[in-house]
Amino acid sequence: KKSEQELKDEEMELFTKYYMEWKGGKKSDSISYANIPRFYYRLPAEDEVLLQKLREESRAVFLQRKSRELLDNEELQNLWFLLDKHQTSPMIGEEAMINYENFLKVGEKAGPKCKQFFTAKIFAKLLHNDPYGRISIMQFFNYVMRKVWLHQTRIGLSLYDVAGQGYLRESDLENYILELIPTLPQLDGLEKSFYSFYVCTAVRKFFFFLDPLRTGKIKIQDILACSFLDDLLELRDEELSKESQETNWFSAPSALRVYGQYLNLDKDHNGMLSKEELSRYGTGTLTNIFLDRVFQECLTYDGEMDYKTYLDFVLALENRKEPAALQYIFKLLDIENKGHLNVFSLNYFFRAIQEQMKIHGQEPVSFQDVKDEIFDMVKPKDPYKISLQDLINSSQGDTVTSILIDLNGFWTYENREVLVASDNDNTADVDDT
Repeated sequence: KKSEQELKDEEMELFTKYYMEWKGGKKSDSISYANIPRFYYRLPAEDEVLLQKLREESRAVFLQRKSRELLDNEELQNLWFLLDKHQTSPMIGEEAMINYENFLKVGEKAGPKCKQFFTAKIFAKLLHNDPYGRISIMQFFNYVMRKVWLHQTRIGLSLYDVAGQGYLRESDLENYILELIPTLPQLDGLEKSFYSFYVCTAVRKFFFFLDPLRTGKIKIQDILACSFLDDLLELRDEELSKESQETNWFSAPSALRVYGQYLNLDKDHNGMLSKEELSRYGTGTLTNIFLDRVFQECLTYDGEMDYKTYLDFVLALENRKEPAALQYIFKLLDIENKGHLNVFSLNYFFRAIQEQMKIHGQEPVSFQDVKDEIFDMVKPKDPYKISLQDLINSSQGDTVTSILIDLNGFWTYENREVLVASDNDNTADVDDT
């Protein structure tokens, strides 16, 4: 009777033989050819159904194997038991610690799946200021849990990677989130009729921030590296506070708020927003010139904006400190498409702020003063023009853009000292009581 390894070797030998025959050629006798590593793997064409199926099946088997290599709940419990058993005294407060010697002992007993975590590099990474050269057991266990979660999530996302190239298209991510909804207790109250709008709202945040070049796809690696997935999976917590829900873009209240605003703006109920309808967004103080630019640069249908384009607009204005949001607004401000803002473009937008101030009976502020303040805030490399990178590096991008596009934003900036004093007075009143 042949051993399992012998059977596998024989199977591989036969597979290689038949595969080479099917390709219609033998291995080249050229020595140089044998030494060149394979660097290109052609994807099967649409009409190569068998090859496509083979590729899909092999990917599925590969992902299953990777999934089996991860620690399950029982193995994690056993790891915690071993760590607790080998903790090294003395205790510091309530924190259990372990030294390197005991750390290696646990590694030997924990089994082959845990071997990758018990290295000198990981121990050194978690070593801080302990006088006895130990690490926190809880910190190490959390590190292992995080790694296992990341690998699980990577495998879960890869199942939706139809192309098998390490990225998700918009439709792939939509399918992932749609199938995730039933596993999130915080979304239990959502009507099924709202699912498509919820999925669109959730997916848009990923693509707005992780696909700045608008290629229509995001690397799975980038999804794992950002915090958005953590925010989305936070909705598994049945005890999630009201404050956390309000600040989480993916929560039901947040999604309903954004969609509700869209419906309220849509006065003619045609499912789209005209420039006049969008002008009432927020405090209704965005300038007409800025709104003109939105409709010139963003995707519209017969001059009206759909929900997806509206979501990009909201994400940009609600996250003005973020580079992706600044990139969105900068493109609108760069009316000459030169890659920088000069005095002319700043004056072009600020003139609309001055006109609004006149309408509201306020004394218009001199553009010269505002221009100098903007250049002082940004401190651009070139004293005559401001690039997107200058705006991002200055950490004042949100203030500068608010001054140029929103009367309310400009008023807040102009009266910042009065507002700070008012806040201090209110704090003092609360302290007195």
